[in-house]
Amino acid sequence: MEDFEVRAQSRYVWQSPRKIRLVTDRVRGMEAVEALGVLKLMPQRAATSVHKLIKSAVANAENNYGMAAEDLYVAHISADGGPIRRWRRFGARGRFKPIQKRSSHITVILRERAPTDF
Repeated sequence: MEDFEVRAQSRYVWQSPRKIRLVTDRVRGMEAVEALGVLKLMPQRAATSVHKLIKSAVANAENNYGMAAEDLYVAHISADGGPIRRWRRFGARGRFKPIQKRSSHITVILRERAPTDF
């Protein structure tokens, strides 16, 4: 049986990859439906972006490839750095404070679990 995977990507998410990785590490390897339930209850702001991405990947698998959502699991999920918006805020005595707004690219790959025979 060939290993088929469904890939979804969310680019230019305006949140640092470090914060998003705290959420993605929690759901890596989980069943897709279970991961959606866990993400729904997480208080982190990054959980919303990851939840939308996994939900989109599951919908792609169901509509485009005819896979069942119950058979899918999160095989790979990563948050990589995107472009950084840099500017400065002026401070006292002619100085300035550099500010960096980081962005991320989130990638998720779902695979179908092989059916187990009892």
